[in-house]
Amino acid sequence: MKDTTRRSGLRIRAALAVAAVTGLGATALTALPAAAAGEAVTVQYRQSATGSDQVEPWLKVVNTGSTSVPLSQVKVRYYFKADAGASYTYACSWAVKGCANLTGTFGTLANPTATADRYLEIGFTAGAGSLAPGADTGDMQLRFHRSNWQPLNQSDDYSFGPAQTTYANWSKVTATVGGVPVWGTAPAGNEPTTPPTGPTTPPTTPPPTGAALFDDFDYTGHTDPAINSHGWSVRSNAGGPGVPGATWAPENVTFAKEGTNSLMNLRSSTAGTGESTRHTEILTRASKFRNGTYAARVRFSDAPVSGPDGDRVVQTFFTINDLKAPMADDYAEYDFEYLPNGGWGEPANILYTTSWETYRPDPWEAVNQHSEARTSYAGWHDLVLTIDDNGIVYYVDGQEFGRHDARYLPERPMSINFNQWLIDLAGQTSTTPRSYDQKVDYVLHVKDQVLTPAQVAAKVAAYRSAGTSFEDSVPATS
Repeated sequence: MKDTTRRSGLRIRAALAVAAVTGLGATALTALPAAAAGEAVTVQYRQSATGSDQVEPWLKVVNTGSTSVPLSQVKVRYYFKADAGASYTYACSWAVKGCANLTGTFGTLANPTATADRYLEIGFTAGAGSLAPGADTGDMQLRFHRSNWQPLNQSDDYSFGPAQTTYANWSKVTATVGGVPVWGTAPAGNEPTTPPTGPTTPPTTPPPTGAALFDDFDYTGHTDPAINSHGWSVRSNAGGPGVPGATWAPENVTFAKEGTNSLMNLRSSTAGTGESTRHTEILTRASKFRNGTYAARVRFSDAPVSGPDGDRVVQTFFTINDLKAPMADDYAEYDFEYLPNGGWGEPANILYTTSWETYRPDPWEAVNQHSEARTSYAGWHDLVLTIDDNGIVYYVDGQEFGRHDARYLPERPMSINFNQWLIDLAGQTSTTPRSYDQKVDYVLHVKDQVLTPAQVAAKVAAYRSAGTSFEDSVPATS
């Protein structure tokens, strides 16, 4: 069996030489009517730093409408021109609503201009509450910098106002409510297209029958012969990623019913030493998956099942092939990675999606593009990844999370993988045993077809309605 195990998270965040800036959804914004009757917001801005160390956009969102606006429906974008080859790190210095209730993600514009090819998008968790008519968020003292802390240039940034030293309405920052633009003007060429006429609900009819893999994970245990006959391998071989000396424990991959539904559980545990650490992974033996749609319903966990919390756990769903040589251009990898307790320099929970072109382990060099959201994702989530000849798109719970460039498309087929492992033992130094669970409801791959999240849900429902717990009609590749 080829060792197609996970290394990317360690590569991405341990190194400062990531070659590509973060990429999120490419749809930009401009001023349009309010999202619904009575819903309207404006964005006020002031700059707090004009130097080359970091960008410091301080923002306020003001409800100028006649109805209360849940902040969880509000997104704000600040546009800038990325420095060549740079990746960026977001931070919140202080916010009236609490930095823990703000999220910051970077995105790429569909139509770059001389003053903008990237944006920082600020969102809000449910904990930020709502804005009553006339109310504002108060200060949001935000900042971002190059991930390697190299100097940056603000003077060519679309949203930067060097003379804006006190708060005032600023139309070069945009806002949406419920996905509908309500404030600001996007950089030229990035205005939304005319809304389509007729129903706007995504189609929920499953696509025509085609080659697909579907597994409901209805097994009796890790030794069930059907696991092997269905093309899966429960990992037991030694090696990375994660804690040196840890064991990959197939017995910790278990299956159980919750009501009438079957679930797979990956349990990883430690007592504070490499020898006591147990990681878990399941992967397809065949690398035969390339373009199309990948989907899984995964339950991430913020807290251990038992014992003290704090370990730097990585919970994943991903596709990958092997690196044949350093910087080989036919390497490919596409990840959902959730870190409930942070790690790789992050202090708290963060979700990454990453698309890999290639890398060299020593000396370190990487070519990838990633999106991130710094908030809790504890609980069940629908994860969808689509790959076609135009690019890579990631969805979380039906919403676009990341959109990555065509230069990261796969040249060779890949395997499908789930794993849970500990980056190191520095997050929690106790020797008290503790364990973490990651659950998986199903996995789906539809070859060479791009499905919407709604179509994914419909296709899974059709399998279950028909009583089909497993299908694999994806042809083998040489």
